[in-house]
Amino acid sequence: MAEQENVISQDVRSGDKPDRNLALELVRVTEAGALAASRWVGRGEKEKADGAAVDAMRLMLDTVPMDGTVVIGEGEKDEAPMLYNGEQIGDGSPPHVDIAVDPLEGTTLTARGMPAALSVIALSERGTMFDPGPCVYMEKIATGPRAADVISLDDPLEKVIENIAEAKGGEPTDVSVVMLDRPRHEEAVAALRDIGASIRFISDGDVAAVLLAVSPNTGIDLLWGVGGTPEGVLAAAAVKCLGGRILGKLWPRNDEERQAAIDAGYDLDRVLDTNDLVSGDDVFFAATGVTDGDVLDGVRTLDNGNATTESLVMRSRSGTVRRVEATHDRPKLREVTGGRYG
Repeated sequence: MAEQENVISQDVRSGDKPDRNLALELVRVTEAGALAASRWVGRGEKEKADGAAVDAMRLMLDTVPMDGTVVIGEGEKDEAPMLYNGEQIGDGSPPHVDIAVDPLEGTTLTARGMPAALSVIALSERGTMFDPGPCVYMEKIATGPRAADVISLDDPLEKVIENIAEAKGGEPTDVSVVMLDRPRHEEAVAALRDIGASIRFISDGDVAAVLLAVSPNTGIDLLWGVGGTPEGVLAAAAVKCLGGRILGKLWPRNDEERQAAIDAGYDLDRVLDTNDLVSGDDVFFAATGVTDGDVLDGVRTLDNGNATTESLVMRSRSGTVRRVEATHDRPKLREVTGGRYG
């Protein structure tokens, strides 16, 4: 079925829009990253887990029919051997697209054998993904379609909770918030507890947390907190596909970073809406679980040595959301990839 749907024609003459459903190509990329990283689950080697995921994803990305530029990647060229910001990936053919990628969201989660690590990639038309420049962090808030119109980064958090409760037809005590467990959130935690909202803390991985907050029937109504700007752009791509809303505001870590952002022309008071973060009309998103989580199961090794994966594959233009379960013959994969993953 996937192969049949992948043969949808693309307009090679313009190359401006990805008419082909590239999400079905991208899931092979995230599967490769997840399988490679899974070899390092619980082994305390987060850099090696991340490196394995990067290497496997890079191998598969070269086969994808696109001319992609990494906008959100592993860092600058001198800091990352592969998938660095500005790198050209794909086979060089149209369409021309922006790429956001996190080969292993949750390196610490993987190293410690903890839940919710993912391999993630998103794609949209060239020039449509927000470049956060020098800002590593942003304040983020995200929710699903039911409360999309009532969230804000300008209103007090307590007011936002009251608005969400009203949209749900309940009380603030019916609202559940997921956030990173960080000292910088202590004031917000106190405010949420004063109003009666419940909190689920996570140690890492707020792309997975955004997926949890915007998806239906998860028991989580809202993501809030200061987390990575790259994750904010990746999460916005997912929100474009799933519905709901994400807002972000750049959050410089220190005076030096603040001045660098100002010098680069960034408005640090501006609240970025979903379409500011990813403005494309045809957005693709794929994620594969590395370790078990609320959104996706992780890689599981079978008794015969093969492995299973679960992935989320989405396209905004069609509104299609797929869950893809796959079984992988690891010895064959190692053979055909020269041992790069499997």
